[in-house]
Amino acid sequence: MIQSSVSTVSHTIPKLYLLTNDDEFSLLYQKLEAALATGLIALLQIRRKQILALPDGESVLYKEALQIVNLAKTYNVPVLINDNIALAEKLGIGVHLGQQDGDLSEATQSLAPNQIIGRTCHGDITLVKAAKTEGASYAAMGAIFASTTKPNAATILRQQLIEGCQQDIKICVIGGLTAENISELAGLPIAYIAIVGDIMDLPVHQIATRCQQWQQVLNKWNVPAE
Repeated sequence: MIQSSVSTVSHTIPKLYLLTNDDEFSLLYQKLEAALATGLIALLQIRRKQILALPDGESVLYKEALQIVNLAKTYNVPVLINDNIALAEKLGIGVHLGQQDGDLSEATQSLAPNQIIGRTCHGDITLVKAAKTEGASYAAMGAIFASTTKPNAATILRQQLIEGCQQDIKICVIGGLTAENISELAGLPIAYIAIVGDIMDLPVHQIATRCQQWQQVLNKWNVPAE
């Protein structure tokens, strides 16, 4: 019964949500430009953990983020920054908050109404419901699979994801997702698919092709299996 109630609203195709990695900045910029130029990236998150760990990390991140935001504007792609409400406000962009990394009410008060605010909810439906109540734009659920960025993250059950999709808030899936394994979630009314390694770990010249491969898979999202 749950499965059928979900499938009745699975008429939209999920959008690609690209997260940065910790590449050296000039290489990162080239990769982002290659991905954004395809027109297939709907959201971009700046997540630079290694940069932030530097003594002047906040200053360096701000300078990097300015360039990334300007690049994304060229392609009309909204940008979020990871776990930093103050920097999001300074840059005029959205923010993604982990459960221990900021208050949603502070984010909604600090940022412009049109800015996207995401919340990590793992596989916890209570957290998904709270994210909706507290004004998040989307709830991120995962890890779907083990990933190179978070190899020890606990994976969630399909049933948890199905229940999350019933909470009347956009759902973003994250964790080890590739163009080959994403079809395991086909048909579910997911709003965003967060990707890091499957695109950002590639050399620049392979990124556009990989984005196209993703889109080919997503175009079949609601096609019943034969």
